[in-house]
Amino acid sequence: MPDAPPKSDKKWLALVLLASAQFVVVLDASIVNVALPSIGRDLEFSQENLAWVVNAYTLVFGGFLLLGGRMADLLGRRRLFVGGLVLFGLASLLGGFAQTEGQLIAARAVQGLGAALISPAALSIVTTLFTEGAERNKALGVWGAVAGGGGAAGVLLGGVLTDALGWEWVLFVNTPIAFAAALLTPRLIAESRSGAETRTFDVAGAVSVTAGLSLLVYTLVDANDAGWGSGQTLGLLALTAALLAVFVVVETRSKAPLVPFGIFRLQTLRGANVVGLLIGMSLFSMFFFVSLYMQQVLGYGPLKAGFAYLPLALTIIVAAGVASQLVTRLGFKPVLVTGLLLIASGLAWFSFVSEGGTFLGDILFPSLLAAVGLGFAFVPVTIAAVTGVSNADAGLASGLINTSQQIGGALGLAVLSAIATNVTGEVRALPRPEQAAALNDGFQAAFLAGSGVALLGAVLAFTLISGRDSKAHVEAVQSGDPEAVPVAV
Repeated sequence: MPDAPPKSDKKWLALVLLASAQFVVVLDASIVNVALPSIGRDLEFSQENLAWVVNAYTLVFGGFLLLGGRMADLLGRRRLFVGGLVLFGLASLLGGFAQTEGQLIAARAVQGLGAALISPAALSIVTTLFTEGAERNKALGVWGAVAGGGGAAGVLLGGVLTDALGWEWVLFVNTPIAFAAALLTPRLIAESRSGAETRTFDVAGAVSVTAGLSLLVYTLVDANDAGWGSGQTLGLLALTAALLAVFVVVETRSKAPLVPFGIFRLQTLRGANVVGLLIGMSLFSMFFFVSLYMQQVLGYGPLKAGFAYLPLALTIIVAAGVASQLVTRLGFKPVLVTGLLLIASGLAWFSFVSEGGTFLGDILFPSLLAAVGLGFAFVPVTIAAVTGVSNADAGLASGLINTSQQIGGALGLAVLSAIATNVTGEVRALPRPEQAAALNDGFQAAFLAGSGVALLGAVLAFTLISGRDSKAHVEAVQSGDPEAVPVAV
């Protein structure tokens, strides 16, 4: 339980600290992308292994999120947050000093583990620190702005650091931030944990769900190389399903389950996680394909491509702040549906990119539209995912929505990359003048498919998320009574 109620100004300082940590976690998924060519040259990476500089982080991060969220509830949210920061900072330092591809990939995997401890612990602290209603909406607006802008800022900072100081600094930059945050945390945040009497840790559940989620992410990120219809992919998907089925059986029989399934009685939580997966599918892949389009079709260098993301990052920050106010007045459901429709429109606009395109017509305006959509979608889906959840299950709810978005990101990148590759064909076999045109055709197809995913998300948000809960949230905010919102039992 909290040591003492924090003062108001202290709470907002704590939010700055928590959001900064989440910013670094999100940023680190994209910051190395621009640095990959330099890393490949310096450490003599094979082309096949170079992708694992990104995938190792994604794999462990996505696989351990749910476990990290429940551990935060049971062992202490502040404790897990600080431990994750220290682990993340050390792994970043070791990654910067890596001399071989194996050392760097291992360091990135440990970074992912640290991130899986930080992210759900930080969001659950925000959830328990701020009262449900206008105050929490404002806090989650800040959270959404920082987390949503992290992906775009990663590309920008990656280009600047790689160009000015070398690829090592995309990793070194994390260490002082993580260590400083770890030192400040005890001064700003009191310890909190679940009030449950049973402290037994569900080892069988933890092993089965972590193995299942990790294997699912690995299967998705490797599916394009192995082949979607290959024996490896189909076999790993079957093994994933078996592990997750074992997890369900274990949880239904456990006296102290890692995931108490009673939390899924909340219709809005269920719907928010489905929609969160689709947001991850559409947006993570957008950053990826826009970066490739700028560099492989328009011929931008890393630094120019990074700066091209600046308007998008700033728009996300502004849109998230506006979204938190709109949720307070209108409810999370209409804002979320609107955000997804804007994302779908932005990606549909991107599907018209051309080989002789311009920054103004082909990148700036569709990216601004998609950025407003991201701010409008990310904030309400996070609010919906933790609305009505008891403080005892805050870490679990935070781990669930983070896991949904991360799995969605891996799935979207795998599926949309396969679509782009299928349209592009064997681009290396083409004469150089024709390669850009072939790549452009593939990117157009990927953007259009991403638009379809976002549109599906809007439909599911409208049908799966409770309008009654959304209205009850507004009424509770206006009355100042958080008890008016339904709570999972």
